[in-house]
Amino acid sequence: MGIFFAWDLDKEKIVLADRGQGILATLKKVKPELANHQDALRTAFTEMISGRAPEYRGNGLKFVRDVVIANKISLFFWTGDAQLKIQKNDSNIDIKKSALNFRGCLTVIKF
Repeated sequence: MGIFFAWDLDKEKIVLADRGQGILATLKKVKPELANHQDALRTAFTEMISGRAPEYRGNGLKFVRDVVIANKISLFFWTGDAQLKIQKNDSNIDIKKSALNFRGCLTVIKF
């Protein structure tokens, strides 16, 4: 139950998995107009928003995006039926619909 965390320095990978409710369910509490996992993922990585309102939060994934873009890192993030990829020197956020539905969140960081 909970979170999985693993790394392999030789393969230059970090993997994080959370079997929670996922980004859509979390953000829908404060932004009920979110229609799908793709919209929720784009919102999480581009807007100041937190599913823990009224707590002052909401920079976490935007900060991660900035770190990936500025460094020799790539990020793969999967929640629900949405997948996101971010790479060094590419400010575009590539979000695609997945054929599989992942409960919670999965992140793979390559460095």
